[in-house]
Parts: sequence; structure tokens; C-alpha cells
Amino acid sequence: MPSTLVHVALAGLLAAALLPDDYFDRRAVVIVLGVTVLPDLDVFFGFLIDGAHRSLGHTLLLPGLAALLLAADLRVRERSTVRRLLGPGGGPVSSVGVAAFVVAGIGLDYVVNGANLFWPLHDQFYTANGKAVVSNQRGFVQTFLDLSPEPPSDSSGGNGGSQPRTTDNTHYSTGVDPSAGKEKQNVERVFPLVRSG
Repeated sequence: MPSTLVHVALAGLLAAALLPDDYFDRRAVVIVLGVTVLPDLDVFFGFLIDGAHRSLGHTLLLPGLAALLLAADLRVRERSTVRRLLGPGGGPVSSVGVAAFVVAGIGLDYVVNGANLFWPLHDQFYTANGKAVVSNQRGFVQTFLDLSPEPPSDSSGGNGGSQPRTTDNTHYSTGVDPSAGKEKQNVERVFPLVRSG
């Protein structure tokens, strides 16, 4: 699982690449980085909702709704709230924020161990763990769009059965919520900075 540091680093790169020079300043970067951290705040809801981490904040419905509200505010409304709060650069800064939310906030977790992208409409974790190869026997083979159910992961990260991973049978260990259910006394809480890369 990528650490928050890795999420923020990718968001910083996106801000540097996507923000116009006129609006690229400390405040804009802080906004983009702050928005990128939001999906992982769902870890704190794991105590209240089973499987909340990588579901509640990692659904693509949130940035989709944010993009619709942003478009309505910037293009339909006579006086934009975003521009009033953030100034003339509010449109580009908030748009890059939504992009960073999707790519750096949700996308990294989708690529590493998966995310529940359509929760609560569809409760299944998806992972981008495919391959694309050219074979002299089978031609072009790709498995990125394999829609067969993925087995649930056990606490060690392995696959245990043949049922799709859902909020009922999937738990991601974090420093806030290391194990499903009640933790034993003096449980080790690991907050990763970097694990590989």
C-alpha cells in the first residue's frame, strides 16, 4: 500500500505539470496536496463501517460528483463560489485538485492491492494487476480488463477463496486500524513512509 508520502509526492508532480504558470504558487500546491490526502481519511471510518478503508473515500463517485459541481459552479452559475474563494485561478487549481484526487489519491491504491471504485453502488474491490504481451502462439494477450471475480485477500495479502473481494471480507492493515475487529493490547501500528520504488 502506498504511503501518504507517495500519494502527496505524485500529487506534487501533477500540480507542477498541470497548473498554469500564472497559478502555480505555494497556496495552489498546498490545496492540490491536501485534496489528495482526502481519500485515505476513510481509514478512520473503519471503526464504524466494516471495510470502509479503500471504499468510502476511494469511490470514483466522489470525484465524479466533485467534477459535476465544479463544472456547474464555473460554467453555469453567474458568480462562481470557487473563484470567489480561490481567486481567478480557482478553476484550474480545483480542476487539478480533482485530477490529483483521482490519479494520486485513488489511482495509486487501485494499482497497489485495489480499491472499491464504485462503492456503495457496487461493492467489489478492483485492482489493476494485468499484463499485455505479444505471443507467437496466442497473439496479443491482455489481462487488464479481466472481469472475472477476484478471490478475497486474507490478512497476509494473499488470496484465500474464489469470492469477489468486498467490504465484508476485505481489510487493509493500516497504522490506524491494523487488523479487522478489535486489536489486541499493545498491537504494533506501522505507518509506512516508503516500502519500495
